[in-house]
Amino acid sequence: MLLYLAAFLERYDSGFNVFQYLTLRAILGVLTALLISFAVGPLMIRRLSHYQIGQQVRDDGPESHFSKAGTPTMGGALILVAIAVSTLLWADLSNRYVWIVLVFTMGFGVIGWVDDYKKLVLKNSDGMAARHKYLWQSILGLGVALSLYFTAQVPAETQLIVPLFKNVAIDLGLWFIPLVYLVVVGSSNAVNLTDGLDGLAIMPTVMVSAALAIFAYTAGNVVFAQYLAIPYVPGAGEMVVFCGAVVGAGLGFLWFNAYPAQVFMGDVGALALGAALGILAVIVRQELVLVVMGGVFVIETVSVILQVASYKLTGRRIFRMAPIHHHFELKGWPEPRVIVRFWIITVMLVLVGLATLKIR
Repeated sequence: MLLYLAAFLERYDSGFNVFQYLTLRAILGVLTALLISFAVGPLMIRRLSHYQIGQQVRDDGPESHFSKAGTPTMGGALILVAIAVSTLLWADLSNRYVWIVLVFTMGFGVIGWVDDYKKLVLKNSDGMAARHKYLWQSILGLGVALSLYFTAQVPAETQLIVPLFKNVAIDLGLWFIPLVYLVVVGSSNAVNLTDGLDGLAIMPTVMVSAALAIFAYTAGNVVFAQYLAIPYVPGAGEMVVFCGAVVGAGLGFLWFNAYPAQVFMGDVGALALGAALGILAVIVRQELVLVVMGGVFVIETVSVILQVASYKLTGRRIFRMAPIHHHFELKGWPEPRVIVRFWIITVMLVLVGLATLKIR
């Protein structure tokens, strides 16, 4: 929005041309989302506390979590507001990718909001029925896939890029649609499963989003794309601004979500942020790299799948409790230790993912 204002003012002062630079707008996106979080966060926490919209704690969970009962939840709405406002202010709104990632991220947020509302406000412990939640996730996941498939302008936009190889690009054709569906819906649920400890999900989300911003900048720049031997995706560079908004909103939320948390994001934040990471990875054609950089999310998801499968097939559990972060808690690790170690693992995995830009 402000980009158009800057373009108008540029007629009178060439200095306003500086707002055409992606790097500046990305930085401003980070700062705007961060300041919105700082400004709105305390008010939101007070309102959630006033209406007693608080966390429900599992009876079979770690005893250290019992004190968290009643902690304000649905704070993910703060993240989404900060992302939306910052993106609308600093992104190029004529870019189709901006609208695709923004609309569908908010759509997944709505699913999470309904689920949280039923659990926390209507006191329905089951929330939205699993089949209904999955149905709406599937509809939005297919919506993302179809939107990207039918608006693709160059072949690279629907090819599967294999990291570490210069000239390996698999033409997916219609198989692009199920791939996008799996990436977006899978990523959404993976982040949601990870969101079980104070700050555990939000910081890896911030780090992966920052890395995807680098991929977006290089994929959207024909010179850098050619130099790094990665596909050039016209318009993908604008995702740097959205990634910046995610980083700023995430750090702003972490200010209140750091141990001991004053507020939890709930499904409204986790489902939306996971979907956003999936959509971003698809746009910059780095789905496989996302699996590496989001390794913590993958491990959390796999731990749940293995636990459920083992219990149903053998009647025995592999872990003391799933997702796996609870397993380490029950082994005696303090919550901050689990959180920070998972953050360190994410730093390493993100660096490995970024290394694929050059190692080809």
